Amino acid sequence: MFIIENNIQRFGKRGEGMIRGIGIDIIEIERIRRAVERHSGFVDRFFAPEEAAYYRKRGMNASSIAGGFAAKEAVVKAMGAGFGSFGWRDVVVIRNSRGKPEVKVRGAAKDLCEGLGIGRIFVSISHSRDYAAAQAVAIGGDGHEDCNTGTDEMY
Repeated sequence: MFIIENNIQRFGKRGEGMIRGIGIDIIEIERIRRAVERHSGFVDRFFAPEEAAYYRKRGMNASSIAGGFAAKEAVVKAMGAGFGSFGWRDVVVIRNSRGKPEVKVRGAAKDLCEGLGIGRIFVSISHSRDYAAAQAVAIGGDGHEDCNTGTDEMY
């Protein structure tokens, strides 16, 4: 007789760890390249200061900017909302020390996540020669330890 052990982490509250939403987006890199060339304030309008600094450090690479734009769109879809509910800069996609994209929400986006029981949002970004795509998964719960610091940001 074989015994299969379930090694999935158990959560204390109903809904913690459950997927609350998924989102996906794809964008043409050339479209972002043209927008950045035509509008000098494009990056500052759609991206938080820490994101804009990352893109400037990378030489305003259109592929990176397009990936970040797609990631924001995917995150908003995973939240089941639209940017009419909060500003573009309330959803921040930063890179950790290994380059992995991580989602930070603040302001009205954070309030919406808390109201929907979303504790964490994971995002993945991919590129081809012509397109950037991103997928986001919103997970239920109170967030992880970094969320409970009393700041106005949630990771």
